[in-house]
Amino acid sequence: MRLDGKIVIVTGAAKGIGAAIVEACAREGAKIAALDLDGAGVETLAEGLRGGGTDALALRADVTRSADIGRALETVLARWGRVDILVNNAGGFAVIRATEEITEDEWQAILASNLTSVFLCSKAVLPIMKRQRYGRIVNLASVVGRAGAVRVTSHYAAAKAGVIGFTRHLALEVGADGITVNAVAPGTTATERVLKARTPEETRRVAEAIPVRRLGEPREIAEAVVFLASDSAAFINGATLDVNGGQVMV
Repeated sequence: MRLDGKIVIVTGAAKGIGAAIVEACAREGAKIAALDLDGAGVETLAEGLRGGGTDALALRADVTRSADIGRALETVLARWGRVDILVNNAGGFAVIRATEEITEDEWQAILASNLTSVFLCSKAVLPIMKRQRYGRIVNLASVVGRAGAVRVTSHYAAAKAGVIGFTRHLALEVGADGITVNAVAPGTTATERVLKARTPEETRRVAEAIPVRRLGEPREIAEAVVFLASDSAAFINGATLDVNGGQVMV
C-alpha cells in the first residue's frame, strides 16, 4: 500500500473530491484526519472508514481561521504524534456570475476558502514536517487556474491561479527540508456542486468540449493526489499535475 501508516490531513473532506481523496488514502493504508465545516458530514465519512478498519478522525474546522486549524492540528498530534501528508482541498464556488455582479464580501470569501486556507494550513504543518524531515503537501488547484478553458467566476479562477503560484514558491522554499509541495489541477469534475452550478445542457456542452468527451470523476482526481502524496513521487516538487481529459494542455 502506497500510504501505509502515513498520517494524512484532508481539508474540505465531507463530500465530492475531498471525500474521494479520503477514501483513496484509506485504501492505501493511511490514517486519516478529515476536516470540514460540515461536521456531521465528515463524521459520517469517518464512521464508514472506521467500520472498514481505518483509523480516522472527523474534525469540524473552518480552515480560513487559524484558530480552528490549530485546534484540529492539536487533536491530530495528540492522536498520532505526527503529520506526514496535507491535502489542501477545501474551497469551491456556488454560483457562476459576471465579475460586475460579484460583491467585495463574496470576492474575499472565495479567496479565503480557496487560497488563504492553503496558506494557513500549510503554515501550520510546516514546523512539524520540518522537524520530521519529511512531508508531502498536495494542493487542489483547477483547470481554470491554468487557462481560460471554461467559464466559471473570476474570483475562483484568480484564487486557483494563486494556489499554483503558492505551490511553486513553497516547493522552492522547503524542498531542502524533506518536504515536497505539488498541486493537482482538475478539469471539470462531476461533483454535486459542479453539476448544480450549470443546467444539464450547459454541462453537456462542457463535456463535449473535452477531448475525452466526458467530465472527470472524483476518484480520478483522488488517484492523482495519492500518487503525489506517495514516495513514488519523491522527486516531483513544485509541479502542477493536470487531470482534465485534455481540456487544457500546457
